[in-house]
Amino acid sequence: MEQYYLFLVGILFLFAIVDVVVGVSNDAVNFLSSAIGAKAAPFYVIMIIASLGVIAGAVSSDGMMEIARSGIFIPSMFTFNNIMLIFVGVMITDVLLLDTFNSLGLPTSTTVSIIFELLGGGVMMAIINLNNSGLPASDVLTYINTNTAIKIVTGIFTAVIIAFVFGTLIQWITRLIFSFNYEKKMNTYGALFGGIAITAITYFIVIKGAKHAVFMTPELYEYIQTHTGTMLLYSFGFWTVLMQLLKWAFKINVLKVVVLAGTFALALAFAGNDMVNFIGAPLAGYVSFDLFMQNGGLNDLITMEGLQGKITTPTFFLLIAGMIMVLTLWLSKKARMVTQTTLSLSNQSSGEEQFGSSVFARLIVRHSIRISENVGRFIPKFVKKFVHKRFEQPKVRKKDVSFDLLRASVNLIVASMLITLGTSLKLPLSTTYVTFMVAMGTSLADGAWGRESAVYRITGVFTVIAGWFLTAFIAFTICALIVYVLYIGEMYAVIGLFILALVVLFKTQIFAKRKEAEKKQHDALKLDSSEENLTIRSHSNISLILSATLDVFNQIYTGFGNYSHQELKVAKLKAKELDKNAKTLKDSVNVTIKDIGEEYFEASHNYVQVVDYLREISRSLSFIADPSYSHVSNNHKPLIEIQKHELHEILEKYEAYIKKIIYIIETKQFSQIEDAINEQTLLFEYIQKVRKKQMKRAKTGEVNTRNSLLYLQILHEAKQIISYSMNVLKSHRDLVKAIEYIG
Repeated sequence: MEQYYLFLVGILFLFAIVDVVVGVSNDAVNFLSSAIGAKAAPFYVIMIIASLGVIAGAVSSDGMMEIARSGIFIPSMFTFNNIMLIFVGVMITDVLLLDTFNSLGLPTSTTVSIIFELLGGGVMMAIINLNNSGLPASDVLTYINTNTAIKIVTGIFTAVIIAFVFGTLIQWITRLIFSFNYEKKMNTYGALFGGIAITAITYFIVIKGAKHAVFMTPELYEYIQTHTGTMLLYSFGFWTVLMQLLKWAFKINVLKVVVLAGTFALALAFAGNDMVNFIGAPLAGYVSFDLFMQNGGLNDLITMEGLQGKITTPTFFLLIAGMIMVLTLWLSKKARMVTQTTLSLSNQSSGEEQFGSSVFARLIVRHSIRISENVGRFIPKFVKKFVHKRFEQPKVRKKDVSFDLLRASVNLIVASMLITLGTSLKLPLSTTYVTFMVAMGTSLADGAWGRESAVYRITGVFTVIAGWFLTAFIAFTICALIVYVLYIGEMYAVIGLFILALVVLFKTQIFAKRKEAEKKQHDALKLDSSEENLTIRSHSNISLILSATLDVFNQIYTGFGNYSHQELKVAKLKAKELDKNAKTLKDSVNVTIKDIGEEYFEASHNYVQVVDYLREISRSLSFIADPSYSHVSNNHKPLIEIQKHELHEILEKYEAYIKKIIYIIETKQFSQIEDAINEQTLLFEYIQKVRKKQMKRAKTGEVNTRNSLLYLQILHEAKQIISYSMNVLKSHRDLVKAIEYIG
């Protein structure tokens, strides 16, 4: 018996390590997005400061561990066996859930996950116990700490509204004072702003947030409470003077200091508040095992009243967890995928959007415009003029910067204050919810959700929020099912679920790597759009898309040759991804043109033509891949041998033709375009000859109607692709010549 439960403790700690890794990958967005989005410092500097904040927060998180032990259910109502199965179920569910969301690049809440997993596991075990005792299932609430659970859940979801409102309000006031052209005012009032901002951060970290830290003695806490006013006054004076000295002596931008201080504070608040999400259940399981052993280690039916008392978590465990969090922060690629979602929804510039539009978002925007117009009638013109001037967007923006330092400062200050306040009240607020909604509120106040982007941003926000509610439902349901399986299967179920978790983690890693590869290809289509790099960008896009087209053609031919619907499915998916990339390229054309000087108008026109033709190529390829897959998938008759031979001939000629085009573009040997035109002519003649043969076959009944329609469509779209490829080459040539002429 002892060995079985020792094995469960080992499983808990193993999953604790994995949970820290996947949890930090999810929550890194909370404290990295503002500093990264505003380019407050080099990436490694931001990471070092965030790492220090995480370590500091880890050692101050002990007070939150009670949530996992007794915050959701009543331990005295459960036996040691019950408790261990609940905690194992919680950790398996948490790892699988968070890793799946990370792989999809969606920020979810580790807090909501752990709360509803504990609730789901506790409810299922309570139902099992009631059933075994012959008592009604309606007594399940006697096992659940309903008052605390309701308080926690209410606090989490109330924080969403509070964070959005405070983010919007404070950013609007801040922008009204400083405007978008804040540099001059910052020269005068920057030190004062920095002093106030960092003092506010200091207050919530030291006076509120460190209340439950392992190093906080009753005497020290009493001293801080007694001298709060004096400490704040000294803090304000110290930080204000320091900010001014840094500005005078080293010309340091005060806002960058504030953003980095806010990053440290938010990382600290995150680790202090969210550590329980990752190691709370394993530590509770460890304490339960210790209580079990103190009672002789023979009776696993003892109840767990001991979990309800005050238990101090060893600092060693907290430090180890903190170090794992820091390592994950530096090494996790999934963390950067999740961060991108928040940045795309709060970006000050309009352009490519991560999400589409929805009916709900369109209704909100439509009614918001009407309300704004009606309210605007009652506002004096001089007030509207003043406000409009304060919120007037700068004509020139820094490239690759999602928003300015002023908004980044507000993001971090408001979020860290709200989270640290929640931690001091022992409320496990969702750092994801708070930071995300603060960022959305500040972007709304800054006018980032303009008429060109509002529907897409609102759709994105509601997509993420819907994911949060889905997280709660999934966490509750899956954990309840896993606990039931563990109760029925015991050791066999533990081993089976452990293997299942490893398989799922392995699969999501493969998925994440594929997504990363797709992102690299996607980013390659979005090179710097400055005049100097426009030719490089055009060249890169053409090479990527034409090479991918050739790859899909080969896949289609192989699929027909083997009559494999699986191979044609791969071809269809590749064609779909290519079309998606080409569409992205076309959608970002306006942003590209906007960044280029007026003297490059002709070059811009040629670039637009290149992009248009590349999109047409990708569309034509989809018109080949989709029906080809459907034909074989529906088990229609395969192509006859002569058709396969003809397709092979076309493919060989097309491959030589595309390689010729790519060679001309790479070497700029535009004098060889005539050779490519001759190859195009020969291809057209061959396709025309094949087309006539196919029509004869159809007439004589050698092939059926479905075969004929599919084959003729393939020939038609192939001809279109060949034609568009030549147009791409000519447009790229004209682009190069236009830029060389100006240069």
